[in-house]
Amino acid sequence: MQELASIASDAKTIQLLSANPLVMTYNRFRPILEKINEYLPEIEYIYTQTRVSDLRNKTVEELESLKELGLREISLGVESGDDWTLKRINKGYTSKDIIEQCQKLTDAGIDFWMSFLNGVSGREHSHEHAVNSAEIFSQCRPMLVGTGGLTLFPGTPLLKEAQMGEFTPLSEKEMLIELKTFVEHLTCDCSFITHHTVSTSLSGPHFLERKSQIIDVLSNEIENGDFERMAQIRRNKRSL
Repeated sequence: MQELASIASDAKTIQLLSANPLVMTYNRFRPILEKINEYLPEIEYIYTQTRVSDLRNKTVEELESLKELGLREISLGVESGDDWTLKRINKGYTSKDIIEQCQKLTDAGIDFWMSFLNGVSGREHSHEHAVNSAEIFSQCRPMLVGTGGLTLFPGTPLLKEAQMGEFTPLSEKEMLIELKTFVEHLTCDCSFITHHTVSTSLSGPHFLERKSQIIDVLSNEIENGDFERMAQIRRNKRSL
């Protein structure tokens, strides 16, 4: 913080990294925000990422006090709102937990993002993953919904399961069908970001105004997409 203060003493925003800092208890996390405010007195906006389970040990009142110190926005790596999928990928919480913990953020006035991991349930549960996730996300009303497509990196348990026939990855076309199903059932007005390999950018604000346009683009890609190009883009990915 001393180093930051020496080069950006008038900084108004800062991002806390290292995956999920909020895994710390309130009593350990609050002093960090206090130290940020001490060295960067102009700070207004602190952003971080976290897991749904990291919010369980924090009350609405504690979250409100963190907001007063600048914690304004949190990105939640939810991945799914479908209980079968959440259990399958060992997330450690249920759809009910997602709703309860997101409500605490809403009550505390902290904005949050939610992520949907396209393809993570495999072919076995794709439709349910899409529909149930959209329903849970819609109930939570995040400021932004982000989607990314599953890539099976070397050394991951899911790749090993796929190689053993215990997990069936979606094809590029099936990924688009699942994403389209998710979009069709999503009803909250939010910003929408996708990192899918489709040729047309689907990202932007005002999701509900653009929903039919996004569905049309996905429908066209499903019918006419260059799936080999999409697959090659995914194969070329080496890390998150």
